[in-house]
Amino acid sequence: MTDAAIARIPVLDLATAAALAAGRLSEPFAVLGPRQGPSGRYLRVFLPGALAVSASQGGVMQQLHASEPQGLFVGALDEGPYLLAIRWPGGEQTTEDPYAFGPLLGELDLHLIGEGRHFELAHALGSNLATVDGVRGVRFAVWAPNARRVSIVGTFNSWDGRRHMMRRRGESGVWELFVPRLGSGELYKYEVVDRDGGVLPQKADPVARAAELPPGTASIVPRDASHLWGDAEWMATRAERQSVVAPISIYEIHPGSWVRDTEGGVLDWRGLAERLVPYAKAMGFTHVEMMPIAEHPFTGSWGYQPLGLFAPSRRFGEPEDFALFVDACHREGIGVIVDWVPAHFPSDAHGLGRFDGTAFYEHEDPSEGFHKDWNTLIYNFGRREVANFLIASALHWIEHFHVDGLRVDAVASMLYRDYSREPGEWRPNIHGGRENLEAVAFVRQLNAVVGERQPDVITIAEESTAWPGVTRRSAEGGLGFSFKWNMGWMHDTLHYLQRDPLYRSHHHDEMTFGLVYAFSENFVLPLSHDEVVHGKGSLLAKMPGDDWQKFAGLRAYFAFMWTHPGKKLLFMGGEIAQRREWDHDGEIDWDLLADDRHHGMQALIRDLNGIYREQPVLYATDASPDGFRWVIQDDRQNSVYAFIRSAPGHAPVLVIANMTPMARSNYRVGVPHAGYWREILNSDASHYGGSGIGNEGGVSALAEAYGGEPASLEVVLPPLAALVFRLEG
Repeated sequence: MTDAAIARIPVLDLATAAALAAGRLSEPFAVLGPRQGPSGRYLRVFLPGALAVSASQGGVMQQLHASEPQGLFVGALDEGPYLLAIRWPGGEQTTEDPYAFGPLLGELDLHLIGEGRHFELAHALGSNLATVDGVRGVRFAVWAPNARRVSIVGTFNSWDGRRHMMRRRGESGVWELFVPRLGSGELYKYEVVDRDGGVLPQKADPVARAAELPPGTASIVPRDASHLWGDAEWMATRAERQSVVAPISIYEIHPGSWVRDTEGGVLDWRGLAERLVPYAKAMGFTHVEMMPIAEHPFTGSWGYQPLGLFAPSRRFGEPEDFALFVDACHREGIGVIVDWVPAHFPSDAHGLGRFDGTAFYEHEDPSEGFHKDWNTLIYNFGRREVANFLIASALHWIEHFHVDGLRVDAVASMLYRDYSREPGEWRPNIHGGRENLEAVAFVRQLNAVVGERQPDVITIAEESTAWPGVTRRSAEGGLGFSFKWNMGWMHDTLHYLQRDPLYRSHHHDEMTFGLVYAFSENFVLPLSHDEVVHGKGSLLAKMPGDDWQKFAGLRAYFAFMWTHPGKKLLFMGGEIAQRREWDHDGEIDWDLLADDRHHGMQALIRDLNGIYREQPVLYATDASPDGFRWVIQDDRQNSVYAFIRSAPGHAPVLVIANMTPMARSNYRVGVPHAGYWREILNSDASHYGGSGIGNEGGVSALAEAYGGEPASLEVVLPPLAALVFRLEG
């Protein structure tokens, strides 16, 4: 290029040149790329660290002139496409110029993002493989409304924020850039300059669909290939399998500690598909629930402090491996529920906190935006873009990975502005109350959108208060969840079971009180991970007495739970009577199964699941008081309970539980029908590890009224045991 030609190329003013050199240029597309000047077309590229740059057009190579600031190269340019040939200290690179491409996201995308109604956010924001003007590469987009400048940094540009500064799309707050010839597997982050000119710690992509293995924190450009699903039969029948009148028995899993491989390592999704799926099926569970698997920086949080709400954790393999696991479950008739955490997020520097230098995912005011119990930040549910981000995350798991349900964590902490706060530490709502109206609106919108787009998917609230209408439809003033964990039932019954049987008669109502409100919501009865950590002891360890009484008491409790109204949830290890607390760094003590008592407990859970699924009366009326009736509710002296489960068109089931270690003969119970009642389960059976006391397969009821029932029968009650009878004929 001649000196005269160079002289005709406009020179950057000092302020622009300084901003470019410092990486503070807000509008790089106003300066870089192909440009039209008074004397013709020319080119500017800014490549700090490059030794030389040439532009190639039609096979003709023309070297660009090194200009100021250092790293800026300029030259004349003919009409038409061009390639850059860049000489770096370590080699040469040929590529298209990122600043030669026009705007990427369509106006509809930007409009929906601004309105908080873009529910396929992972296809608009984040990193996506794309072909633009016939060139393959990666389209990056991120929402950072208050940033002065945003750049993509990664291994492909030596993490230099000056090399790939992004285009701001007007007032939308969205920044975008197409990086040609980039592919999947690349590590990247965003480098953000705040509105005051400060460079923030490099940020992981909030909408990344893959991330590197912790303690690394970079995002990863995902693969383009999608899983070839083979679960059409499951998907076609999912609605009926997950309705309130269906049997739902959930096996809660921490995937990192269910079982380890032969070298003590964590199983990946493929390993879990090979081992967990057949186990859950053999045990008769209808669903598996995974503790949070979204990417999270701290393993010890068990996933409950996530930062990658669109990315399955790299700890267990690739995103497509998780799809394979879900598919494997579906092929065997098992649903998949994932714990999903929209209530709060950790304050790690690479995360969402003050993402663009301001608090926009969270609240500026700590009294609204900081959770002191967990040292986490609380989402600003009232900001429509934040609500959109969360709902889009939920839909991503449901629609992209075919997940069948979301168990929404810590709902109570969202609903109340004074949750875990002392007087003076919280701000009332606009009406002066303690309810978080913005969170309530968000939850209702979440459930309404999920219900509209995927009506056969369930949402389950972990809500520990008496908030009314948790499972009532959003349109009817409820929160719109499908089910709610019955925390009250869990606490009451566990308190009862932990008491010495000698004193249980004084606390008889702890086992019956749950029926006062059992049909006010659609409930799941949860014996979750929360009950076997932090010094609480295992379920077996909670039981009083010697080893025999511990096992007998736990067997009776399980039988009571599986026949009580409400869907079932059991945390892993409970089914084999794990002796020690759950350890997320270990695995279930599977060697306990060499002991007949532990093996017997496993057999009981398998049989309870079988009976539960085979007897419609045990699940079809879970939401209706018409399907439950006490026949013995107040035998405090003997700590005995008995109830009938019924449903139209099906034989009734009688359940009797003796919660003392004393066997009882000729115990009389009123029943609705005379005839033969077959004993279909006895938790004291010898093959469960019990004493083998029972009723020789069943008893006959005579038409002799008793306890308000038209017929009655007499049974032998084994010690610390529950019996289940079904009317024959």
